[in-house]
Amino acid sequence: MTDETRPRGPWDPTPAEEAAAAAPGRRDYRIGPIGVRVEKAQTDASAPTLDKGQHPAWALISTLLLGGFIWYISGSWVVAIAALWGLLVHEYGHVLAMNRYGMGPAKIYIVPFLGGMARSQRLPSSEWDGVKVSLAGPAFGLLAAIPFFVGWAFLGGSAWLIGAFAIAMINLINLAPAPPLDGSKALGPVLARIHPMLEKAAMVAVGAVVVVWGVSNGNWPFAALLALALFGHLRRGVWRPEGRQLTARESAMSVGLFVVTALACAGVALAALMPMAGSLEGVMAHGANFLRFGR
Repeated sequence: MTDETRPRGPWDPTPAEEAAAAAPGRRDYRIGPIGVRVEKAQTDASAPTLDKGQHPAWALISTLLLGGFIWYISGSWVVAIAALWGLLVHEYGHVLAMNRYGMGPAKIYIVPFLGGMARSQRLPSSEWDGVKVSLAGPAFGLLAAIPFFVGWAFLGGSAWLIGAFAIAMINLINLAPAPPLDGSKALGPVLARIHPMLEKAAMVAVGAVVVVWGVSNGNWPFAALLALALFGHLRRGVWRPEGRQLTARESAMSVGLFVVTALACAGVALAALMPMAGSLEGVMAHGANFLRFGR
């Protein structure tokens, strides 16, 4: 059913909101905390000023604060270093995709205690471009695990494998289809093509589960971030981003790319755990322990 023929859904924009969205102005397209995406539209008719990026001094302070916080909650300096490195590579993947699809020049920002974001100058011209930008972070972010595997191969020691596992899990968790994580922007347009309410219900349901998971494991900042994002999306009347909607072929490709990216993340996590666990059963036990509630 095309967008022109289906009835207006409960979360579709009103005619007044559509007129406001069509007004000229600056469009910000962001990949928010821990590599997730936030969108903001401004209706200022003046020409936008290019984003100069984060001040180097504040970027350094933010990185130290974030690294220290990760070290505190994980109890491991290896995880802290791996998370910072993995975050940088993840965000750079978003930046490369943004620049490739005419949304740049994109900049990377480090957010104290939360993560990072890649910010562009405008929204994507189509939902298909938005899907590719969303998945570029987790897919490219897996490259950050290569130095850790090389270090383990030449120097040995489980610390290198723990770092690689942390990087894989950061990218895999970002694929959860819950706002504002990357997965919500990769699968959201596909669900909205069926009906906007289906997307809304799926995102909120998965988001609620992830929030409970974060709270039960003591990761309060992560849970609070997702809870605020869910609340904001519930209050927002316009659920779909601007730009040409997905075609049937692009919807199938979006699901395919999402599955391939998720399998790649799981594969890297498996490769990191196997030498430590010694068997597939041991790997499954480690993975279940990481993902279980209330550990």
